[in-house]
Amino acid sequence: MSTITASALPDRPGAPARPGLILSVILTVQLMLVLDATVVNVALPIVHSAFGFSAADLSWVLNAYTLAFGGLLLLGGRLGDVLGYRRTFLGGLVVFLIGSVLGGFALTGVWLVAARAVQGVGAAIAAPAALALLTRSQPEGAARNRALGLFAAVSSGGGSVGLLLGGALTSWASWRWAFFINVPIGIAALILGSRLLPRTPRRREPFDVPGALAATIGMTSLVAGFVWLPESGIAPRTVAAFGVAVIALATLCVVERRTDHPLFAFRLLRDPHRVAALVGFVLIVGPQMTAFFFLVQFLQVVHGYSAFLTGVAFLPLTLGIFGVSRISPRLVNRFGPAPVAVVGTILLAVGHFQLAQLTTSSGYWAAVFVPTLLLGIGGGLAFMPFTSRILSGVPASDAGAAAGLMQTAQQAGGVALGLAVLIAISGISSGEGATTTVPDLISGMDRAFLAGSGFVALSLLITLGAALWSRKPVSAR
Repeated sequence: MSTITASALPDRPGAPARPGLILSVILTVQLMLVLDATVVNVALPIVHSAFGFSAADLSWVLNAYTLAFGGLLLLGGRLGDVLGYRRTFLGGLVVFLIGSVLGGFALTGVWLVAARAVQGVGAAIAAPAALALLTRSQPEGAARNRALGLFAAVSSGGGSVGLLLGGALTSWASWRWAFFINVPIGIAALILGSRLLPRTPRRREPFDVPGALAATIGMTSLVAGFVWLPESGIAPRTVAAFGVAVIALATLCVVERRTDHPLFAFRLLRDPHRVAALVGFVLIVGPQMTAFFFLVQFLQVVHGYSAFLTGVAFLPLTLGIFGVSRISPRLVNRFGPAPVAVVGTILLAVGHFQLAQLTTSSGYWAAVFVPTLLLGIGGGLAFMPFTSRILSGVPASDAGAAAGLMQTAQQAGGVALGLAVLIAISGISSGEGATTTVPDLISGMDRAFLAGSGFVALSLLITLGAALWSRKPVSAR
């Protein structure tokens, strides 16, 4: 099997390779897809009033996107492998833009939630293809590491950018512009992408329909269960969702072992270092998402920050990620991925531990600025080496599947570990009619941040163990 190289995928016939422009298109679309998970957050109070949502129904403005995005990533990754990454990327972007237009013109709550689901479907189709195109258009080595560093920065920092952008649009224009802003950006990306993105051939092989159904049902049910867990606890719908997920994913394993052209490439999990990187990645993404969730509440509920000022308060994290991501590829080229990932993970653990010391009297500069800066710097150092290790050595034919697997791990870490397990540890209910006093909020946040620092520390141990294992002579393993 051949590994992914730039030469494996020529640009359009007769056109010179333009990796810089290709990278710009991919990063722009990836940022748009990621920030749309949070850009609507700050508009929720206005949406609540406009459409008369209940507290529980209002959460579906966010959950519809999360369910569709997280549930369809494995399918989206394989579609790119079979149909071609350029075709899948542009098709997913069109679906996403249709959802954005529908969301901007929404007249009812059901209409808005359906539009968010359409956006999530488009994102799940386009995102794995975007990452596959990136790895196939950048030469192996320093150039690809730089590109992966930028991709990791956009993927991890896009949430805080979405909060800042959403606050600005809601304050200065209308909540509808949180959707409409995607249209001119997306159209420009479609035009440039159709001209610049390299073509990949469509593979003449049967599509694994049973595997696609099992994966979609299984992943959507799994994400739904983790979404409902902090809202409803061990309620019938939560148990049913997890039960369906177990059955569907078990069916997927059986189906995939019996088909010649499986949807999910289980061979990608034969590499223990890739598995270790996936687990370590999940363990750092979850606490990052939890920090984002709780710090918004701390700043707005405890200190009365406006939506826009809350977004500004996240600038240390955002700038830390984007700034350090510019140098992390050079550090990886010089020292290797493991040492850089270890340093970044240590900074993340320290940042989460410091946030676990918050009290009702904690101010922003003394108690929030430094930890969020550490989370930004640590994330900028850690995310790129994890991404590189997950995608390294992947056969060209499995580029989309590997990208979907990595992004599924990112969603699993954010939704399952971050917004379910750690919120459950906090003891703070987010369901309808839930009321939480400020002291209880602070106490729950501290428990969640402390547990998050523990998960990051576990990621550190796994990373160190994998690094030490790789240095052992083959005869000693």
